Amino acid sequence: MPRMLDVSDDVRAEIGDEEADRLLAGESAPGTYDCTSCRTPGDCEQERTSSVLFIGDETAVLAFAHAGCLPSQVVKVTEEQLQGAVRSISADHARPEPQAAPAGQAAPEQAVLGVTSGLVLIAGELHPALVVEPTAPIARPGTAGAGDDFLPLLIEQGFMPVTELSTAPTVLHGWSVLLAMGQLHAVLQPGGDGGRPVAWWQAHQPLQVTEGWRTAANKHQQVLMYAAPVGTIGRQPREDLLRDALDMAAANGQLVAAALPLAGT
Repeated sequence: MPRMLDVSDDVRAEIGDEEADRLLAGESAPGTYDCTSCRTPGDCEQERTSSVLFIGDETAVLAFAHAGCLPSQVVKVTEEQLQGAVRSISADHARPEPQAAPAGQAAPEQAVLGVTSGLVLIAGELHPALVVEPTAPIARPGTAGAGDDFLPLLIEQGFMPVTELSTAPTVLHGWSVLLAMGQLHAVLQPGGDGGRPVAWWQAHQPLQVTEGWRTAANKHQQVLMYAAPVGTIGRQPREDLLRDALDMAAANGQLVAAALPLAGT
């Protein structure tokens, strides 16, 4: 039976026609694999499968995913992330650091984005969510004031104010959440001049999420992102406490949100 493997033009351009043809012929692709997104078994000969090429600064790793979880694509990550992901495949006991990189041009160097994953119940259905809160006020680029422009900057990007969590926020096209190798890697925003998406937030090391969170993300094919100013949400040890903090932030006009497609557009 021929392999039901997809090799995108981007992946082919990186690995070359010869290797791409070997993959499609079944010479170098595994018959079975662990999906790089949901981490459950897959079979190239029985179900549609995507080839996913992770490229670091010096290393490249070819992985495979259920076509329903990820399309065939090239994913650029830091060398540290790539090595961490490789280690996670062979030894899944390492706990990643849940801190975030600075938020691009929107954040001063001392501000770090804290990102918490959790499931949010909306209209009787569980949705995967990311809650983003900086560790310090976010100043508008080019200003030296002491104000906090974190929410206005996100609203200018298309995020919408939330007054209650009764309905899911609308989809913000161009943004996406990169979940790969069963872990959270980045929140991506549109690149300049219609170019390749760039990281708005990127984990120092891939961030572990629960199996229930991954299942909900794969079901909905999107992740709800909520953002609040520093000191609004805090580190909540349980999802019910996180929900209470989100409800309070929304009621106080201190919450914005958007639904971000999973794994890019």
